[in-house]
Amino acid sequence: MSNAPPPLPLTETNNPRTVEIDRLATRAILEIINAEDQIVIDAVRTELDHITAAAEAVYARLVQGGRLIYVGAGTSGRLGVVDASEMPPTYNAPHGVVIGVIAGGDTAMFRSVEGAEDKPELGRDDIVRLEVNERDAVLGIAASGRTPYVIGALQEANRRGALTISLACTYPAPVHDTAALYIAPLTGPEVIEGSTRMKAGTATKLVLNMLSTTVMIKLGKTYGNLMVDLQPTNQKLRERARRIVERTTGLNAADAQRLLDECGDVKTALVAHHAHVSPETARERLTHAQGSVRRALEEKA
Repeated sequence: MSNAPPPLPLTETNNPRTVEIDRLATRAILEIINAEDQIVIDAVRTELDHITAAAEAVYARLVQGGRLIYVGAGTSGRLGVVDASEMPPTYNAPHGVVIGVIAGGDTAMFRSVEGAEDKPELGRDDIVRLEVNERDAVLGIAASGRTPYVIGALQEANRRGALTISLACTYPAPVHDTAALYIAPLTGPEVIEGSTRMKAGTATKLVLNMLSTTVMIKLGKTYGNLMVDLQPTNQKLRERARRIVERTTGLNAADAQRLLDECGDVKTALVAHHAHVSPETARERLTHAQGSVRRALEEKA
């Protein structure tokens, strides 16, 4: 039996195109980084079938009351936390439906918690703490594909019957072996060897954007490309809510605001206006249509 170490993941290999980057002028450095970033889009595109399978499987669980839980360490964990934190204000998803968990806890969002990612038992503990069950989906994010914390979390999620998905910028990888579904955009070696906050981080952000946005669209959180389920918690969002009503009804700003005030939220206002029904009836239609404005408007009176 060979005692040779396992091959390095793609994200940890050396990039022959950047070996003398420290000799270059500022503009040339930026051109190289930009050229390397072009690789990311194609790498993500090759994974569209896998992202599709993951999005459909996650949607099937969320529509039944399950949760989407991102688990990661370092940059991967931070990106999961950021994506999860955007779901309540953007799509009015209840807190706790999409959750971001990072090795080392909240402290690790702002400073490195040394050794946390190396302990699979911490990943298992976080899954136990969240009382993960068969209705949930757990997405393990690990740029290198071998983070013990993430593998431990996926193993415990499997044991509890949850859907497990891995996201890593290398293949094959231990994290993929642990999950039921995998997503593997192969972004290759980084500009600076091992700096996975760069291409791998960008690919991860793109995949999370695609996955969560697609699931929220399927859950009826948009009407066309409009953010109709937003929470108007600040001036910018209040103005956006009014503009959406203006744009989709043809009303002027004052009348749109009156309709919005009367109905209480954008979705009810749109259904009430277009279906010529009261706010109460509009809310009933939305409930029957599981929150989808389009389905509520297609419902026969």
